[in-house]
Amino acid sequence: MLWIDKYKPSSLDSMDYHLELSQNLKNMITSGDFPHLLVYGPSGAGKKTRIIAILKQIYGPNALKLKIDHRTFKHPSSSKSIQITTISSLYHIEINPGEAGSYDRIVIQTIIKEIAQSPPIDNVALGPFKIVILNEVDKLSKDAQHALRRTMEKYAKYCRIILCCDSTAKVIDPIKSRCLGIRIAAPSNEDVAKILNKVASTEKFDLPDKTCQQITTQAKGNLRYALLLLESQRSKPVSANADIPLLDWETYITVIAKEITASQTADQLKAIRLKFYELLGHCIPPELIIKSLTLELLKSLDSNMRYQVIHWAAYYEHRCQIGAKPIFHLEAFTAKIMSIYKKSQD
Repeated sequence: MLWIDKYKPSSLDSMDYHLELSQNLKNMITSGDFPHLLVYGPSGAGKKTRIIAILKQIYGPNALKLKIDHRTFKHPSSSKSIQITTISSLYHIEINPGEAGSYDRIVIQTIIKEIAQSPPIDNVALGPFKIVILNEVDKLSKDAQHALRRTMEKYAKYCRIILCCDSTAKVIDPIKSRCLGIRIAAPSNEDVAKILNKVASTEKFDLPDKTCQQITTQAKGNLRYALLLLESQRSKPVSANADIPLLDWETYITVIAKEITASQTADQLKAIRLKFYELLGHCIPPELIIKSLTLELLKSLDSNMRYQVIHWAAYYEHRCQIGAKPIFHLEAFTAKIMSIYKKSQD
């Protein structure tokens, strides 16, 4: 079992950071007034972990007895079938409606309607309701978000919605106004270092202070990433004075950034396209590729070019989200940056 799973807290009391937030969540649950929630924050900050801890606080340890199902939905106006993976217990269901693509509205309405119409659970403390967890709600289409808003109102008596996303910028205001927003900030470097030392001590693994500092700096507040780096040190330790190696996909991004600035030809663009295919084939999200590539490019560009690169990165990231073929937008972004760079060198 990976350490990120082995040492994942399962209750609000066992959280190692944001202790005040954990106490506020416990007070809210104890009060009996449990609204719809919008949980947001950066990757690796512990959003999903706290959501599961909330379920346990409400329903007890049985909420952690999960099963995975593959649900098939029929489109009402066509013969198309939509397959979605769900994680559920007797008390909740968790889905990522973005898996349905442009049919996310149908999945949301069907799932919430089904769980709201099932026999309610007799929960004396909070009332008879089940919980629906929707991941990556910021990637839902506008139609799906408006449908979600209507469904939240219709079934509020027997169903509570917990929305989870990295940023609320793309969540429509009517949904935000109907939810209690809970921001899960990234843990501080001190929090990450404390957790790394705690895990290393439990595993009887010698963690030099310099290595701990390097992991903490490289993780940038992403605790999941930090624990993965820590575990990689046990399997393939490096000397205390050596740098922590990048992940393979991060190394690929570094190579692509150097190739963009080294040559701006059609052959170079073709070679970079193959690397993009490799990254996408290993399930690296296109938005993450653009973000990481942009940050790597900014290290070697002047201030005027930085502004242009950031502008086009935002443009093509949006195009990736609304389009169906990420490779087209990744290649277009690369071609645009090559063009800007070549003009600046003339």
